[in-house]
Amino acid sequence: MNTLSSNPPESDSTRIMKPLDLEEFKRQGYMMIDFLADYYKNIENLNVLSNVEPGYLKKRLPSSAPFQPESIESILEDVKKHIIPGITHWMSPNYYAYFPSSGSIAGFIGEMLSTGFNVVGFNWLSSPAATELETIVMDWLGKMLKLPKSFIFSSCNEGGGGVLLGTTCEAILCTLVAARDKKLSQIGKENIGKLVVYCSDQTHSALQKATQIAGIDSKNLRVIKTKKSNLYAMSPASLISTILLDVENGLVPCFLCATIGTTSTNATDPISLLCNVAKDYDIWVHVDAAYAGPICICPEFRHYIDGIEEVNSFSFNAHKWFLTNLACCCLWVKDHNSLTSSLSTYPEYLRNKNSDSKIVVDYKDWQIPLSRKFNALKLWIVIRSYGVENLMNFLRNHVKMAKIFEGLVRKDGRFDIFVPTKFSLVCFRISPLAIINSNGNEGCYNGKIINDEYLVNELNHKLLNSINSSGKVYMTHGKVGVFFIRCAIGSTLTEEHHVTMAWKLVQEHANSILGFQGKRLENNGASKTHSG
Repeated sequence: MNTLSSNPPESDSTRIMKPLDLEEFKRQGYMMIDFLADYYKNIENLNVLSNVEPGYLKKRLPSSAPFQPESIESILEDVKKHIIPGITHWMSPNYYAYFPSSGSIAGFIGEMLSTGFNVVGFNWLSSPAATELETIVMDWLGKMLKLPKSFIFSSCNEGGGGVLLGTTCEAILCTLVAARDKKLSQIGKENIGKLVVYCSDQTHSALQKATQIAGIDSKNLRVIKTKKSNLYAMSPASLISTILLDVENGLVPCFLCATIGTTSTNATDPISLLCNVAKDYDIWVHVDAAYAGPICICPEFRHYIDGIEEVNSFSFNAHKWFLTNLACCCLWVKDHNSLTSSLSTYPEYLRNKNSDSKIVVDYKDWQIPLSRKFNALKLWIVIRSYGVENLMNFLRNHVKMAKIFEGLVRKDGRFDIFVPTKFSLVCFRISPLAIINSNGNEGCYNGKIINDEYLVNELNHKLLNSINSSGKVYMTHGKVGVFFIRCAIGSTLTEEHHVTMAWKLVQEHANSILGFQGKRLENNGASKTHSG
């Protein structure tokens, strides 16, 4: 890589370049596809979790930018040598951490087209196709999910509709701001310090960040404790008691975030029951289904969003489990005027007769930034390329593989399923009740009786670190009172043999940690879930 030189160029004319030379565009484009195809071909040979040390890249790359141009060949060579070693490979079939970030040929092609057109569709006039395709695709998805008509576009100036944002964090912030302003219009802006936001202790931290940005007093964020006996779902009884106390203290309930598929345990909040509580206090209800939303296109999973007709807004990430490369979040609102009244700006340089007439959608008023990508093109191509039936089967296959993994865990008496497996996330841990060491002493580890929760957590933490340090798979953890391991199955490339290999790897590392010499407790497949 060339470094910056203090010598000026001899002639400006010799330094004129063509940033979009079409022949070079084709050559480099083909080269990039080949590069990525080789990457995917060999992805299983790479450590899933990068093992580089902090600051590694600064040691490898020059401290200054090159003054002269470099070839794409030399750049890609540096990508191989320096960038790929520092990547955690989210697209690996052995990636089971967090929640998946799925990709597909259609997703790549859609992203390529969107990038190639490079339109900035902030209003209808800036690119009519971008706006109109977005309204169509959001209606397609809404109908696939059997969302109520109140979430489907009926006209441009009334009712609900959908918008594509970057992430769920944006969706939560936009809806919270809309809820805030709607409530303040009723009680006066000077009373913002009285507004209260509700969630459970399983709700994504995006809500906490959104309240900070929206100017809601941090003391007015109510985090409702959940229980394992209720599978960590938000309790309507706890919600109503919290609201009553707030009202008694002169505070104003404003916003409730319910979740379908929480990050730690895949808990699903009871939408209908929560809405029954919220409606008595005119609370805006947003449903965050960032991960689990796509599976609800399958009839057998649709019941998880029963009651959705009562909520104000609903969102999921198409880039998580819907074959649509990052970033693409789908948000529906029942009353889009609530969004636009909070987020709209209309400077003179954007004025035009179509926007003035209010017969078109200007998506700049449905989001925080002005600029926006042509994400609808990507999502449209994904849906058309695979069709609803194949998309449902893709999702069902991951659920099937999760059930296989769960079954393998249950057959090994040393492990517990922490919560019943839902969707395609398996939560498991070394059991405090059924550990056996090489001497056959049940419930012992290094001579200690396994009845201390701290020690059990320590064992599971050690097991997770050992698994991940192998480089062969990557899993993450949850902690809800106790520490457990999460295996989130959902990578585009994952097949059944990857899942069985992952479990064998878990067993091998457990054997090593527990000093287990081939002895195993079997429970003949009997179900057991440790109380935690």
